[in-house]
Amino acid sequence: MRLLELFDADHTEWHLSDLARTLGRPTSTLHEQLEALTDTGLLTRVGRGRYRLGWRLLKLSSALYGSLPWYAPAHAAMERVARGTHLLAFLCVLDGPPGESGRLLCVARSVQGRDGPPVAGELDFELPAHATASGKLLLALAGRPLPSPAPVYTAQTLTDPAVWETGAAAIRHAGHAETADEWAVGTGGLAVPLRGAGGEVLAALGVSLPTARLRGRETLLATLHAAAAEVEWELGYRRPPPPR
Repeated sequence: MRLLELFDADHTEWHLSDLARTLGRPTSTLHEQLEALTDTGLLTRVGRGRYRLGWRLLKLSSALYGSLPWYAPAHAAMERVARGTHLLAFLCVLDGPPGESGRLLCVARSVQGRDGPPVAGELDFELPAHATASGKLLLALAGRPLPSPAPVYTAQTLTDPAVWETGAAAIRHAGHAETADEWAVGTGGLAVPLRGAGGEVLAALGVSLPTARLRGRETLLATLHAAAAEVEWELGYRRPPPPR
């Protein structure tokens, strides 16, 4: 798994010697593992000592997405948000056992029509849960703690558990989460939940944007909530009426 995780958008191809240096392991041991992964189709050999991801991963990926009935409508909603806002839109899930902060995974993103400067998170698969809007939303709704220790990215990064308890309660009350300069200076985020038929939180739908554009948060939040409501209606979730 550690070998497979080294392949990403910035490292689509690895040489055996580079892997050995990166992992600090003997080339003989790595060669055996690479050959085993190649035999299963998870990797493919593209030259002497060079490897890329194999086609079998597409089959596994298709099987995973096919097992998630919410993914297709959520993905379509994410695409609509990206086109309508011209921002980086994404779907994130929280992975890990209850009681722990877990890992925040970006399972889909769309940059259709995106304009403006780059923002943090355009290529990352695993995101910092305590420093992103989607992560804070999912942590708060699941009643999970901050990571311990919580890495500090900027002066605005939240690391105090007591402050987090207050912030988590505010997120649950508001029904959305927001960040500004917490992961990277100049990057902000907004996220709302996607709920299944029984009201369970399935994922976070959100946007990442230059912090200055948070001035338009009300319009963006209305767009996100409307997109989420369409997905939830299709999945069979009926939101309770607001209190009178």
